Amino acid sequence: MDIKVLGPLSVRENGVSIVPTAPKPRQVLALLALHADQVVSVSALVEELWGGKPPRSARTTLQTYVLQLRELIAEALAHGENERCTPKDILATVPGGYRLETRAGTVDFREFERGAGAGYRAMDAEDYSGAARRLADALSLWTGPALTDIQAGMRIDMEARRLEEARLCALDQRIEADLRLGRHRELLPELTVLVNQYRMHESLHGQFMLALHRSGRRGEALDAYRRLRTTLVSELGLEPSAALSRLQRSILVARPENSAATAPSPAGHNLVARTV
Repeated sequence: MDIKVLGPLSVRENGVSIVPTAPKPRQVLALLALHADQVVSVSALVEELWGGKPPRSARTTLQTYVLQLRELIAEALAHGENERCTPKDILATVPGGYRLETRAGTVDFREFERGAGAGYRAMDAEDYSGAARRLADALSLWTGPALTDIQAGMRIDMEARRLEEARLCALDQRIEADLRLGRHRELLPELTVLVNQYRMHESLHGQFMLALHRSGRRGEALDAYRRLRTTLVSELGLEPSAALSRLQRSILVARPENSAATAPSPAGHNLVARTV
């Protein structure tokens, strides 16, 4: 079974999709996919589907959704050669809940986590070229917001937020690696989009300021700081972090011709990312 959640939900057995069209069974499959090869309790599934006010028929209705998923799995299994397992082997009933078996298939968010982890280790070893490559490969697994086509309850929403935070961390470190490699001009188009998308993310703004400054655009770097400060003060009542303020001051006093040498790296200041 191959599972993708880093974008629209995709779950395939023998290359055949087993994603139902009805919202609630899709929700069940999505939560099982997020915990592939692990037990998901009945109570967790009920909470995901109905929150704190499940109907009296919640467990019976859940069983109906599981049966619908098994019917789709049975159709997919029919496309396999010498297939000996049953739908109940793949979507297994276990004490207290259900487990979706991948049978050594692929799970994209786990591949992402492995790739990002390799990238972080390369960063720690100061192998910036390797880090940039590994982190870019991990990020390429994303095709959109996690489970963007799923009607999410509390648990799926929480998992989607966790995955998005992991994506942002990997993105931050990939950009940092590229800055360390002197790719500041190449980064400007991407960072221009990111700082508009994440208007209060200090680390991305610091990287944008640094890339602008190193490209000889000191005035625009200072303008980026002013815009961020205005946004933080007006929407959160907060000043930029001390680290970002130090970066702003270092750019302010630097000579344009010394931009690459005088402006410190955002990572060197341990910028705090405030993501909203």
